[in-house]
Amino acid sequence: MDSDDMRVRVAAARVARLATLGRDGAPHLVPFCFALSGDVLYSAVDHKRKRSSRLQRFDNVARDPRVGVIVDHYEEDWSKLWWVRLEGLARDLESGAEANEALRLLTAKYGQYRDDPPSGAVLRIEVQRWSGWTAS
Repeated sequence: MDSDDMRVRVAAARVARLATLGRDGAPHLVPFCFALSGDVLYSAVDHKRKRSSRLQRFDNVARDPRVGVIVDHYEEDWSKLWWVRLEGLARDLESGAEANEALRLLTAKYGQYRDDPPSGAVLRIEVQRWSGWTAS
């Protein structure tokens, strides 16, 4: 899978899995919604029910910014399987122009956000390495 193909597949994907490193060094893996802009992924704390508006992933990246993301596609027809792995550095994005652009991208991608825009923290992931595989 070439770079352009990976970017198209990632941009179109509705959900991915984000791995951060917990305090004890163990992986903390969660599904998340995101928007892609160049080599940056954005995600925001939305209004879905949560224990807290300060999510563990933000504490984890404040301590260790290294993250991994998997975007994949599964079908019973295994000739249609694919995955893209992204590795990079994440940080809590301060409010301002970039955070506003991130929220605009997320709102454009997800209809649910148009009705109820995220108002929580924004996570910025600078992708440093792309790799992928496809069965076809």
